Amino acid sequence: MTMEIIATYAAALCLLIGSFFVIVGVIGLLKFNDPMTRLHAPTKVGTVGIGMLLLASMIHSFVVGDASLHELLIMAFLFVTAPISAHFIAKVAIHRRACDMPPPPPRDDMWATLNSPED
Repeated sequence: MTMEIIATYAAALCLLIGSFFVIVGVIGLLKFNDPMTRLHAPTKVGTVGIGMLLLASMIHSFVVGDASLHELLIMAFLFVTAPISAHFIAKVAIHRRACDMPPPPPRDDMWATLNSPED
């Protein structure tokens, strides 16, 4: 087996794994009802799925001879911004009281996340 054939199989495997994770994320997004559980599916599973699809693209472009770092930059941007946006969406859901409230913290009566003025 040549290196091109091995790389083609590796790219195909990455595509299959990535598409499986993306499909699981989409099903989770459509299936869950609560905003917090709905948030969990695409952020966790989608990041791995998109990462595997970009890895397949990197392997293929390396084999073809058009090696590029664009996919690596996209992957780094995705891994940095996905948790931050998920955190902000969860914080908005807590402030709007659109989900179950978290338990009160021990030995403290003030929690910065829930310090919102009452209407």
